[in-house]
Amino acid sequence: MDYDFKAKLAAERERVEDLFEYEGCKVGRGTYGHVYKARRKDGKDEKEYALKQIEGTGISMSACREIALLRELKHPNVIALQKVFLSHSDRKVWLLFDYAEHDLWHIIKFHRASKANKKPMQLPRSMVKSLLYQILDGIHYLHANWVLHRDLKPANILVMGEGPERGRVKIADMGFARLFNSPLKPLADLDPVVVTFWYRAPELLLGARHYTKAIDIWAIGCIFAELLTSEPIFHCRQEDIKTSNPFHHDQLDRIFSVMGFPADKDWEDIRKMPEYPTLQKDFRRTTSLIKYMEKHKVKPDSKVFLLLQKLLTMDPTKRITSEQALQDPYFQEDPLPTSDVFAGCQIPYPKREFLNEDEPEEKGDKQQQQNSTQTNGTAAGHSQDSGLNPVPPNKKPRLGPSGTNSGGPVMPSEYQVLACVFQTFCQLYIL
Repeated sequence: MDYDFKAKLAAERERVEDLFEYEGCKVGRGTYGHVYKARRKDGKDEKEYALKQIEGTGISMSACREIALLRELKHPNVIALQKVFLSHSDRKVWLLFDYAEHDLWHIIKFHRASKANKKPMQLPRSMVKSLLYQILDGIHYLHANWVLHRDLKPANILVMGEGPERGRVKIADMGFARLFNSPLKPLADLDPVVVTFWYRAPELLLGARHYTKAIDIWAIGCIFAELLTSEPIFHCRQEDIKTSNPFHHDQLDRIFSVMGFPADKDWEDIRKMPEYPTLQKDFRRTTSLIKYMEKHKVKPDSKVFLLLQKLLTMDPTKRITSEQALQDPYFQEDPLPTSDVFAGCQIPYPKREFLNEDEPEEKGDKQQQQNSTQTNGTAAGHSQDSGLNPVPPNKKPRLGPSGTNSGGPVMPSEYQVLACVFQTFCQLYIL
């Protein structure tokens, strides 16, 4: 190895501490690291950035996978990685994103607090529609390019603040994302437990090994219901239990207590699920999604309920796809979805507060437990597009060999991702 050449490259490498001011500006923390609000020291632009410091020394496979995917994915509603920095002194890895002032977890919490203070403010229905459309648009792009997100929840759905992308949704945190066109192993073997419990599809809880993109659709349905009610629809008190066993009695009980136990005609393959024999007779409830949503003043014949019902279909083979959802009549009636989810909204959502270095992001709030599996909620991607993607859902751009748009479908393999991970590793550690 040419050590002189390596030393020269190290001297020329940009260092995050030289380029950005971020000390004392921590806005988030979690299992995988810390997130800081940052500005350029040279004053070349007034943009706000998010610096995500990966916890630990060096770079984990999860971070490598996230970097590899984000380098290829380009969509207005998917977070965009701006740059990667490596600190040679302490072997810390930093990811640079555009800064997002809001996320759905904090927005929903604001409305939930208003109910607790007996001054209830529902999320404006026009805002809910725009949020859902943009989430589906981003997920459709991922699914069209054979990517499962696998960890969709309110904390991972960011919303841009003031600026050229005001009100733009950004799907974040790709650490659990996987290619699903031809996995080397069943996805369940790669990661036995995926998706935070409250947003986990019933087929996962019943031990499905060859799950599909339908798990992302179920999670979107859970988020949709939460936007409509300001409450997590499948809240479970034991969500913080860590186990490699996919079966979770209390979480299934919560789902069935809202949805009712599926009849054989509604989910024919439920008897084939690995954990089906462990189901107890007390799961067989006479409840339904209709009864639950009627308590929150959502009529069963409304277009909003009909779409929610399609997203939360128990049988994954019958669950609506992102492409079908984007074409649903719900999005065809006024008010139409907008590129700025805050359009016409006068609600003063609070900005993020800085945290002390040892201060948890949300002290004393139990729901934070379900959001702490990964750090994010402060970074958002950059896009040149200023409006909703006008391309019809069935004409979404797909990734070409180098991440550029191509006319036909491209099915990247696990080998391509591994090659990209190796390339990223070489750039960070060797060069």
